[in-house]
Amino acid sequence: MTTRQPRVHIQIGRAAVQIFAANDRMNQILIAHLDPTAWTAKPPGKVGTVAAIFTHMHNVGCKWVRLTAPHLKVPRQLNRTHCTPRPACAGLTESAARCAEMRAEALDGGGSRVEKFGRDGWARPWPVGVEMLCYMLSDEAHHRPQVSMLAHQLGFPLPIKVRYGLWNWEKPWKECGLPGGPGYDS
Repeated sequence: MTTRQPRVHIQIGRAAVQIFAANDRMNQILIAHLDPTAWTAKPPGKVGTVAAIFTHMHNVGCKWVRLTAPHLKVPRQLNRTHCTPRPACAGLTESAARCAEMRAEALDGGGSRVEKFGRDGWARPWPVGVEMLCYMLSDEAHHRPQVSMLAHQLGFPLPIKVRYGLWNWEKPWKECGLPGGPGYDS
């Protein structure tokens, strides 16, 4: 069996931290513009609430930190049945910050205590690198359209400016203190 040698550049690590700062900002924008009634409205069938989706996002981030970088402080998990928007925002910010620390350490190119990416307890760990970055980003990103569609189906559509804004990465990027936008050092 061949062993894969890590070839990760510092630029990828920096970009990963910046991308996930913008990613967290998009989650915060989405929560801020949701009708509060949509938060716990029960959809028909076996579908989770908006609150359950956001608490899941936070709790998965906590799991990634616990399995991948146990030397970092793992945020407290959120309870989907009792969580309101304010603690969800705070929790998402905290789990995003810990995941950013984990990614920065994993992708810095050397001397890291983060050697493998633990997606889940049942899954074989992956080497840290671009695969980890893509997995985490795609997992986070697929939940925003779920929330938007669920809110719409429950009768609480998001304003069109917010829906389209979720695809305008430049705005949250700037709101995160990165005025150059994607691909530029600030």
